[in-house]
Amino acid sequence: MIDGISANLFLVPLATFFATVGVADIAFIFAALTKDNTNAERRAFATRGVLIATVILLLFGFLGSLILDLFGITLPALRTAGGILLMLIAIDMVFARHSGGTGTTTEEHAEARKRTDISVFPLALPLLAGPGAISAVILLTTGAKSDTEYWLVLAALVVILIVAWFTLLLAIPIQRLLGLTGLAVVSRVVGILLAALAVQFIFDGISASGLLGPVAN
Repeated sequence: MIDGISANLFLVPLATFFATVGVADIAFIFAALTKDNTNAERRAFATRGVLIATVILLLFGFLGSLILDLFGITLPALRTAGGILLMLIAIDMVFARHSGGTGTTTEEHAEARKRTDISVFPLALPLLAGPGAISAVILLTTGAKSDTEYWLVLAALVVILIVAWFTLLLAIPIQRLLGLTGLAVVSRVVGILLAALAVQFIFDGISASGLLGPVAN
């Protein structure tokens, strides 16, 4: 049975990955890019795209500490920078704007329309494993205070990618059911939650950096 603390350690990364992977709006983008494809082709695109994104994100999850050491980046700096990036994504979500943080830019979307297989680009990169998702994975895994918290973060990531896969498989029905208004509502609610998490990451990063005074032991 999962206690309250473990549940919280799971729900925070779950909400973060839900927003940064872009589960709320990938159905609309995927439906638009595959409107001329068969159901079998959509399933193949969705499966390959999610598998590739899973490998990429788990790789950053396992190698996050090594990457930080390689570039000489401290955890407080990562928390602050990651919080700022997540805040920018949250602002886009609240105001229903699209940027390269969790989706494709206008140029990328135009290029994707010309491709016959979208599973690698733009589905795996940058829709699923975009800058926001990669930053969130490194931020949450390197900030884990125990093995339990670390594996809960990775479990939350896998759960969200599975949800993303089902979302892609049901992209056309979801598009018809929610419409633009429904998508905007979901995006704004998740954006508000992500903004609060982003502020907390920034506060934690600045506090741990010692810029405002000695760090308490």
